[in-house]
Amino acid sequence: MGLNDTPSSSRVHIGFFGKRNAGKSSLVNAVTGQDLAVVSDVLGTTTDPVYKAMELLPLGPVVIIDTPGLDDVGYLGEKRVRKTRQVLNKTDVAVLVTDPSGPLDEAESALLSLFREKKVPYLVARNKADLLEGEPEKGPPEELLVSAVSLQNVKELKERLARLAITEETKLRLVGDLIGPSDLVVLVIPIDKAAPKGRLILPQQQAIRDILEADAAAVVVKEHELRDVFSSLGKKPRLVITDSQVFAKAAADTPPDVPLTSFSILFARLKGILDAAAKGALATDLLKDGDRVLISEGCTHHRQCDDIGTVKLPRWIRNYTGRDLRFSWTSGGDFPEDLSPYALIVHCGACMLNDREVRYRQKCAEDQGVPITNFGTIIAHMQGILERSLEVFPHLAAELAADRAGRG
Repeated sequence: MGLNDTPSSSRVHIGFFGKRNAGKSSLVNAVTGQDLAVVSDVLGTTTDPVYKAMELLPLGPVVIIDTPGLDDVGYLGEKRVRKTRQVLNKTDVAVLVTDPSGPLDEAESALLSLFREKKVPYLVARNKADLLEGEPEKGPPEELLVSAVSLQNVKELKERLARLAITEETKLRLVGDLIGPSDLVVLVIPIDKAAPKGRLILPQQQAIRDILEADAAAVVVKEHELRDVFSSLGKKPRLVITDSQVFAKAAADTPPDVPLTSFSILFARLKGILDAAAKGALATDLLKDGDRVLISEGCTHHRQCDDIGTVKLPRWIRNYTGRDLRFSWTSGGDFPEDLSPYALIVHCGACMLNDREVRYRQKCAEDQGVPITNFGTIIAHMQGILERSLEVFPHLAAELAADRAGRG
């Protein structure tokens, strides 16, 4: 991804669903104006979800997802259907592609029920309108007659998708709503073996951009330079944001009257799971010998010798609890449907996942009674600075203190 690209996590995800050979791939190509998906008369040509980040007018940056047929058969068919259902967890707007006339069958009706259950806005695109003879009856308002061949109503389909995708007039910002014009924000960014060569990682880029959009100033330092920077600054910073891995060092070097938090905690708020993550961090104290902890990361990356997810966090959690724990890992789009084997889920900041998928994962954990936290909150808790890291969110800090008192 280039520096000028909108990250996939910030794009509207539009999923195309339906039975085999309903013309999903052809309609995707017609909507995008590109040959994104393989088109064939052979049933089940699309075997895995196809993702494409692009600009789609009049909507803007989107991710278009073409899925396998919902009525696929056999062992591989079951796997494809399972992948299709997983795609729905990250879908902001769904399109059910079906025949141009006639009632929906059982599989299609079940899919619409799933859209409603997951509260995903949707349209029914009755494709292959070019094959109809005569004038069809007018359908319900969520249906639209289209043709991937003649492009009938394809423009109308895009406009209606755009209207469905606009759900919030004022979207929560990463940090911009916590600061004001001319404020000074210090970002603590370690440069170690895990840092990408020659660039900053996505959360750091996004924080800097959001600070600039708030007409504030960003000062970027490594953890060992933080104390010296405070002595040389002409005014007190409004906020210090640190990488979670150096939370303890940043806390020790940041004056008590300067608010301190982490990139990971800010992302938990942005994705809508900070309350659950903060309370889930306290569950670390309840772990017992033999408990299994799931560490889930939203991206796939080359593992370093001292990787935070697979090496550092398990070590820190074992040392903190003094318990004989078992660890499991998932990455990318993988996330277990059955969470019952786990006593705790520790998620990354999820900068590569869109809001809907992160909330889905949090809801799965909530429904199954499994505490969920994220890297920044559990590290802050284990280092005894969780309350301080949440001072920028006074209501949450108060709730956490009450929750901790109740457990005590």
